[in-house]
Amino acid sequence: MNIIVCAKQVPDPNNPYEFVDGRLKRDGATNVLDPGDEFGVEAALQLVEAQGGEVTVLSMGPASATEAIRRALSMGAHKGIQITDDALAGADAHATAKVLAAAISKQEDVDLVIASVESTDGYSGVVPQMVAELLGRPSATFAKKVVVDGSTLRIERQTEKGHDDVECPLPALVTVTAGVNEPRYPTFKGIMQAKSKPLETLSLGDLGLSADDVKPTQSVSAMNDAPARGSGEKFTDDGSGAAKVAEFLKEAKVI
Repeated sequence: MNIIVCAKQVPDPNNPYEFVDGRLKRDGATNVLDPGDEFGVEAALQLVEAQGGEVTVLSMGPASATEAIRRALSMGAHKGIQITDDALAGADAHATAKVLAAAISKQEDVDLVIASVESTDGYSGVVPQMVAELLGRPSATFAKKVVVDGSTLRIERQTEKGHDDVECPLPALVTVTAGVNEPRYPTFKGIMQAKSKPLETLSLGDLGLSADDVKPTQSVSAMNDAPARGSGEKFTDDGSGAAKVAEFLKEAKVI
């Protein structure tokens, strides 16, 4: 089976984020493959190791994002596709989904698209579902277990009360959580092999898109620090403590 994994280069989430003009600073930052995407790469590798096939890593970003793709290739992915174009600077979720969907639609016989639930630098959590809609494919989300049985995708989705069993026909898109597996570490051999694996670079023109097609429809108007957490209200229990707690919970609409 042929699997595409959507991946993204992000500033290392272990370091403090910096912002410039309402946008996350990437130049000069330590950029890495989004940790959440490693679970998607691992899920894809396990599927093709069991059933045969090929894993392609797809990423949209600046030229430097090649390093994130190389990381996935060193884990064992077979080839990479990078979409980079000056017109994509500041792209919002919808524009990103349009670009990824256009790139996927140009690939032949893609059985499954895998993505993380959300990126660690944006946290919109909507891009994968937008991609599925644009491709006209079903999407199965928040998977903690992924199984492909013939032409059927089956997942387990964690819930507060247990888990849901979800299935849909292939081709499809699935988003995976951190509980789906334990990503492998690249070996020295894998790192060396990654340097010679195919990596195709595409522009908007190659996808049949123009700058107007990916013009952002959202913008950041202001940014403010989160307010400091207050110390809360304190009172001495003079026998009316229970009533005061109940009144507080009522005002908070908890009860």
